[in-house]
Amino acid sequence: MTKWYGASGLCMNEQGQILMVLQGKLDEKKVWSIPSGGIEGNETYEECCIKELKEETGYEVKIIKPLFIKEGNTFGIDVVAHYFEVEVIGGEPEIKNPDNLIYEISWKSIDEIKRLEMSFPEDRQMLINYINEHVIEK
Repeated sequence: MTKWYGASGLCMNEQGQILMVLQGKLDEKKVWSIPSGGIEGNETYEECCIKELKEETGYEVKIIKPLFIKEGNTFGIDVVAHYFEVEVIGGEPEIKNPDNLIYEISWKSIDEIKRLEMSFPEDRQMLINYINEHVIEK
């Protein structure tokens, strides 16, 4: 069975919005996700996360802290995804995705996240909880 290893970067701006990308293969319905991608070569999960954010959004980020590891089966593939909290430190919104899977970059509010069609619906509540926890802290 195929196993996929990757990383995701959860980034929130000062307005309490989460950085998300509209993605999908050319012949697929396009759905929303936080930026993520697979490990290449000997890179670490942290390096993968930083690389994927740059490729998918144009933003340079730094890792703030690891959040959790999600393991499961998605579309018949065993998945191990490391989620990190990240912060934008540079760059401009620009799709540089070499896989041609990204169609839009956007900052989404909690109300939008509640309604979005998502690549990984199981992430919806995690994103809502994250916003609620961090907006209250400020």
